Amino acid sequence: MLTSMTSERVPDLVQVTDRREVTSGLRRQLIDCWIAVTNAGGAAGFPFPPVQDGDVAPVMDRILDRLHPDRSRLITARFGDALAGWVVLNRDPYRLVEHWGTVNHLQTRTEFRGQGVGSALMRELRRTARDELDLEQLHLAARGGEGLEKFYGALGWREVGRWPGALRLAPDDDRDEVLMLLDRL
Repeated sequence: MLTSMTSERVPDLVQVTDRREVTSGLRRQLIDCWIAVTNAGGAAGFPFPPVQDGDVAPVMDRILDRLHPDRSRLITARFGDALAGWVVLNRDPYRLVEHWGTVNHLQTRTEFRGQGVGSALMRELRRTARDELDLEQLHLAARGGEGLEKFYGALGWREVGRWPGALRLAPDDDRDEVLMLLDRL
């Protein structure tokens, strides 16, 4: 266990590169995590809670079907048997932009927030992108108004643009989509 001022525990990080590596139990935990994070207000891909299994399971299956050692990785964080969070790294298959990757769906179950899970996932994702996929930069889009710019900024990311008011969460709740870059892997 890592001891620091915040007493953060270090999760076990596991990379998945093929759908066949995903057990039915892991699939269930990934779906349950996504439902819990979304329904708690998390900005993890479904903007309109509440969501249910029928909303999330088909999208999860599409993510899992795209896993491939050269193009798409799922990284999970666990404490023992409990899935604490996960993130997806995708490489674009087109030569023009094959040197960069896109980060999607970073999420941490609410009961594990504040324990360094998201940061650990992003550090592992960065290492994977650099050392295993030979990527030179990473991109992501984050929902404005959630404090995510500060979180990613502390991990070396920088804001490179915004789509003002691009996300309409409710009639009086438009948010910017914040475009972020990590170009020193």
